[in-house]
Amino acid sequence: MKPATPAPRDVVAARLRQAREIRGMSQREVGMQMGLDKDTASARISRYESGAMSISLESLFELAKALDVPPAFLLASSPGMADAILALGEQPQSQQDQLAQLLTALTKVPQPAREGIIRTLLSGSPGK
Repeated sequence: MKPATPAPRDVVAARLRQAREIRGMSQREVGMQMGLDKDTASARISRYESGAMSISLESLFELAKALDVPPAFLLASSPGMADAILALGEQPQSQQDQLAQLLTALTKVPQPAREGIIRTLLSGSPGK
């Protein structure tokens, strides 16, 4: 049985907090980067982070731009997925395409062999 899918507001709230922490930005700074008034910026971002307020698609794209993350990052349902999207988004387009192809190919490798490949890549050198 699959684990319960988090509510969309909770997903965006978690990713917003994660992105703010990664970028070292306050709620006010994020809101002001989105073009919000300095007096309401912090409160608006706080409501997004608490899940008390839903966010429009347009505002989600503005939020992503303010945080310098791909919009898909804010919709990632798990931290691992968010990290993958962020890592991919930080690469040039040509590398994004190649890395996406590599990931697709890797998912087709049988599980035990895939785990070995992943261990090798994460260790930083072959044979460890």
